[in-house]
Amino acid sequence: MRRPVGRPSWPALGRAMRQAARALLFALATILASGQDVPSISVARIAEGFRFTEGPAWSRDGYLVFSDTPSNRILKWAPGHAPELLRGDANGPAGNAFDAQGRLYTCETRARRVVRMDKNGKIETLAERWDGKRLNAPNDVVVSRNGHVYFTDPAFGEQSDHRELDFYGVYHISPKGVITLAAKTAGRPHGVAISPNGRILYVTGADEHNVRAYDLDGDGQASNERVLISGIAGVPGGIRVDDKGRLYVAAAGVAVYSSEGGLLFTISPDVRVSNCALGEADGKTVFLTAGADVRRARLDAKAGN
Repeated sequence: MRRPVGRPSWPALGRAMRQAARALLFALATILASGQDVPSISVARIAEGFRFTEGPAWSRDGYLVFSDTPSNRILKWAPGHAPELLRGDANGPAGNAFDAQGRLYTCETRARRVVRMDKNGKIETLAERWDGKRLNAPNDVVVSRNGHVYFTDPAFGEQSDHRELDFYGVYHISPKGVITLAAKTAGRPHGVAISPNGRILYVTGADEHNVRAYDLDGDGQASNERVLISGIAGVPGGIRVDDKGRLYVAAAGVAVYSSEGGLLFTISPDVRVSNCALGEADGKTVFLTAGADVRRARLDAKAGN
């Protein structure tokens, strides 16, 4: 008898549960060994009923955007309000990011491009080809404070059947719009983030279950590739960095690491999270896109110091 499409097998469920348990035990062991208190974390569901959520990004104007990828929609959520449609016909949107001017950058997996939308709703394409060939399927994007854009270009599922490039890459778009290849990766790069000082680029590896770091020079070029974090439980997706340099990696929950790569604690380790975002005025809110819903995690002062 064939198993219905979309229903996980019992072995798959067992593996996922074991991975989540290992992540939680490892987090607790690390915290106990370091003498750090476990932070108090409250998690609430703020939006639900979607097909698959991705790409949360917090706007300085006080709202969250996120993608409902299979439905080709980008939605907007503000505290105290129900989600509303920000953009339809968004071509399988995944990662989103805002720049200092409040413009929204989106990775469109189906159109295989990166676009930017201004506050008036005008959309322009920033990247769709490399060396004359179409990109694989851009997945996540980040914009530095001085306007440098970085995005990952993996290929998942049926996207792998339509590749024109024979490699996976991380790309850089300069403030003048010049596109360069920042890094080639053996496995599929997934999430991307930049350190608070703008000098380090972080990239999650979906196949290698790790986070790689690269040094960035004054022109935004990357060098000195190294593995910063390895052995991540679950498939690492989005990654964010707070103003203290801590890394928030979405996978089996959201694992929070020090800037040196040491695990500090994990938020919702029993939930598969595709991506995360930091937001609200005090910076102590972590938004999680988790399957059909979006969740809001509040950290106490111990986690915010």
